[in-house]
Amino acid sequence: MQYVDVLESAEGMQAMQRYAKGNRRVPVIVDGGQVTVGFDGGS
Repeated sequence: MQYVDVLESAEGMQAMQRYAKGNRRVPVIVDGGQVTVGFDGGS
């Protein structure tokens, strides 16, 4: 498991936005090929 503080890492913020298709909601969880955005699982 890898935790990235997107407030401290510009690269982490960019990666989060790529996975979340531009969305800035957290958490963004990537498990294999599945991406879950936000606590409710919406993407």
